[in-house]
Amino acid sequence: MSERRPRRVAVTGLGAVSSLGIGAGAFAEAIRAGRSGISPIQSFDSTGFEHTQAGEVLDFRPQDHLERLPLDQWGRSSQFAAAAAKMAVRDAGWDEDELSAARAGSAMGTTNGEARVFQELTEQWLAEGLAEINGDLAAQAPAHRIAAAVNTELRLRGEAQTFGTACSASNYAIGYGFDVIRGGDADVMIVGGADAVNRATHAGFHRLGAIAADECRPFDEFRGGIMTAEGGAALLLESWESAQARGARIYAEVLGYGITCDAKHPTQPDRSGIAECIRRAHASAGVQPEAVDYVCAHGTGTAANDSTEVAAMREVFGAQLPPVSSIKSMLGHTMGAASGFGALACCMALHEGFLPPTSTVRSVDPALGPGLDCVPGRAREAQPRVVENHGFAFGGNNAIVMLGRPQ
Repeated sequence: MSERRPRRVAVTGLGAVSSLGIGAGAFAEAIRAGRSGISPIQSFDSTGFEHTQAGEVLDFRPQDHLERLPLDQWGRSSQFAAAAAKMAVRDAGWDEDELSAARAGSAMGTTNGEARVFQELTEQWLAEGLAEINGDLAAQAPAHRIAAAVNTELRLRGEAQTFGTACSASNYAIGYGFDVIRGGDADVMIVGGADAVNRATHAGFHRLGAIAADECRPFDEFRGGIMTAEGGAALLLESWESAQARGARIYAEVLGYGITCDAKHPTQPDRSGIAECIRRAHASAGVQPEAVDYVCAHGTGTAANDSTEVAAMREVFGAQLPPVSSIKSMLGHTMGAASGFGALACCMALHEGFLPPTSTVRSVDPALGPGLDCVPGRAREAQPRVVENHGFAFGGNNAIVMLGRPQ
């Protein structure tokens, strides 16, 4: 009995709910222009915090995007995920009835799940006592609902997987969807991630001293940390045969991915673990380092991340790195959605022909070594063929996805 040949996997739809815009087109336009999505916090009382800005989605009206999800029963992160997924389906040209009947499912990543729901529940507990907690609100709290919201809105009958590997979770979800389609267990997977800004997450990073005062400046000599942010990113993956049969526009091909865990420190990244993840991603994709035209870095704007990430890349690529940039300079750190937005930016870069910028870098930190091209300011016109999307997380959870221009 012959083995089943692995199938190629295409990205045919993109969806974005972000502080840079709603929809993949608006998101890509803002990325190309180097615009900022950072603004004063409105979603909670920021009194008492030294740093009070974040990448909030101020113009999101879920009722404008969602038809089947009862909005009073689902938290903000779930609504982000479902709305982004719906956009990706429409962008891919799928009829929702046909998709519902297909072998289709979802895989979504998150850091905090419905953290805003937990915040409300905690406030109820403190103000009124445990017995007065709203049971209907508590039902919205489980993190698995992030992917369940996608399946509910789109009536998908395949699996609904939620990955909780923090800030690399979207790349985990993309890798999982890639495997499921490549192995023939599904024809379509909607993948990505979602998280919502909330007081607890902002407070946690604030206590770590990791939040920047004014803006996130990855790779800059005077960088000061991250900006907390929110949103939902979704990519529609389908088999190459399905995409061709439909005559679909193909943004990119998923070439492979790599996953490692440093298993070393709860918050500090490890160079050797990241370098090994890069090597595994290259091996999975069947590419050599010199074939990579661009790296969408994790690029948080903290000294620990930037120095470790660049050192790991130099270990694999050698002295000559490909252009490396961080969209967190514009978007902020969207936690579990971060590498999903990175993948979305990579797909648009492959499709439209540009390199996303590190918009806020002014003076590249000389300690990062010579020849670091951060694509400062605005996007650069280019024709990348193979791109690398990084996602790293607390706990040492590393995930890297490789994407290629359709051939």
